[in-house]
Amino acid sequence: MVNLATGDDAGVFRLSEELALVQTVDFIPPVIDDPFVFGEIAAANSFSDIYAMGGSPLTALNLICFPSDVSQQILLRILEGGQATADRAGAFVIGGHTIQDKEPKYGMAVTGSVYPDAYITNATAQPGDVLVLTKPLGTGIITTAAKDDAVSEDVLNYAVSQMRELNDKAALSMKSIGVNACTDVTGFGLLGHLFNLAKASHVTAVLDAHEVPIMPGVYDLARKDMIAGGTKRNRSWMDKKTLWRSKCDETLNTILCDAQTSGGLLISVAEQKVQDLLNKMIQLGVIGTVIGNIVPINKYHLEIT
Repeated sequence: MVNLATGDDAGVFRLSEELALVQTVDFIPPVIDDPFVFGEIAAANSFSDIYAMGGSPLTALNLICFPSDVSQQILLRILEGGQATADRAGAFVIGGHTIQDKEPKYGMAVTGSVYPDAYITNATAQPGDVLVLTKPLGTGIITTAAKDDAVSEDVLNYAVSQMRELNDKAALSMKSIGVNACTDVTGFGLLGHLFNLAKASHVTAVLDAHEVPIMPGVYDLARKDMIAGGTKRNRSWMDKKTLWRSKCDETLNTILCDAQTSGGLLISVAEQKVQDLLNKMIQLGVIGTVIGNIVPINKYHLEIT
């Protein structure tokens, strides 16, 4: 069973010598106006924790908060979006629960399977590892701007395409190559999740800020202060826990803390395996980017260069 003290993405429960369950739960308020697309994104966000631990989704339960004065057709479209994502993940939606709430929220409790000795945690990164990220940053800034109609259609559509995308192929890549540690990048932002990985692994993560992939349009939106409250809290938290060696401007520092929805996988892989991992990702249509490395622990768990 996973040690809860590490803050892993999901819990792992051994059923036998050959089978363990991976279980997680997540739900979010709308990040996009289209209810079907919101359902797709929220479900992909929920499945991500299973993939981050090397699991394969089996079943899902819908979790829904919904206002009583909003059309049930909107609720239906949200559920249809979630079902579409579950179908792509090869998982069965077997039920769920709905309550009344002033603001809609949707997500899933997901159960997956994994070999008991083959699950991947955030607590086993090793000095000498290379850090690979599989999706660009910026969804929090872009969706915040979209609420004020302050983002172009092209920029928003690209962010939506990334949020809809499952992390299944990235997970398959890392499982086939063999990696040391993994987490996904969601509400704590890249720096928050990287810090948690480094702390749980008792190492220091060194991030090359200028190598981090960022979605088109994000810099301009961030300079216009299209920053969500969660991102600002992330930045305040990380300022106290990070050695900022970088000459980055404040805009980039904030983007590194941007609260993501359905972000990519952040993988710690041995240096001799990193090219095989990147090649496997390319074969499966995933873009992986090297963004840093792992070194022995020093005063800080996270350094930005």
